[in-house]
Amino acid sequence: MAAENTAATATAFVDTLKAADDSPRRGRVATKRRSRVLAYVGLVIASCVAIFPLLFMVFSSFKDDQQIFADLGSLKAFLPTGHLSMDNYAGVFDRVPAARFITNSVIVTVAIVVLGLVVNSMIGFAISRMRWKGKSIVLSLVLATLMVPFETIAVPLVYWVAKLPSLQWVVDGFLVKQGMLNTYQVQILPFVANALAIFLFAQHFGDIPKEIDEAARVDGASWWTIYSRIIVPLSGPTFATVAIITMLPAWNSYLWPLMVIQEESMRPASVGMQYFFQLNPVWGQIMAYGTLITLPVLIIFVLFQRSFVASLAGTAVKG
Repeated sequence: MAAENTAATATAFVDTLKAADDSPRRGRVATKRRSRVLAYVGLVIASCVAIFPLLFMVFSSFKDDQQIFADLGSLKAFLPTGHLSMDNYAGVFDRVPAARFITNSVIVTVAIVVLGLVVNSMIGFAISRMRWKGKSIVLSLVLATLMVPFETIAVPLVYWVAKLPSLQWVVDGFLVKQGMLNTYQVQILPFVANALAIFLFAQHFGDIPKEIDEAARVDGASWWTIYSRIIVPLSGPTFATVAIITMLPAWNSYLWPLMVIQEESMRPASVGMQYFFQLNPVWGQIMAYGTLITLPVLIIFVLFQRSFVASLAGTAVKG
């Protein structure tokens, strides 16, 4: 009997020790679960904050003004309620030359993105892969421009572009005129070089092993061959990321074209929004126009989403 009591006491003691060891572990598991739940709740709230204005804009574009104001006090504002029609979209094209504005924005944005990818990637390649004195200083100066707000240089920039020669197409050939105002060039050229894009390219290109360059140089490859046939194919996600961050400000540009474009035929889509606030604003048409100029951005992001996320994930792992 004494032996049995001793064994039972020992077993109870061991169970007590196991329970004491398991309690911190259970506490850590519970803490991780709570943290994960809170993270998901935060993501859901952030998603709602981001998507509800888009839902309001899209569904309001199919309603008349009376229905829009009637639904403002409830969740119906974010739902397709009432009589839905395409009248607001038809009114957009009747009230302003929306097709021309959107075409101008497409031309300017595509030119800035394409030229920016080429120019900024080549600069990033030269800084990260080639050996030359002062490249660290050049990169520091490029990054320093990020601290200068565009509004501080807008007026001097207008003065200089008004003095630069402008190449225009006429019936009999090319015509050179003084000043780039009211042209596509003035909306494109100042934004081709981008400090953030150069930094991203330089960072990514610098992470690629430089032994590849040495092996290619031994085989007789030029720097252009290394850049175009080796580095660029390995940098797809970075190019997609830079394309997105370059496209957004180019498509949404408002202040600069408002300062340098006076001709209606050259104005981009963002400037066209002010037409709807003249005289009596029709809010349904405003929502329809906003939907038209927002959809291209969403489509581009969906198309490049995987590459964009892959580039950010790769940067986070390297960091």
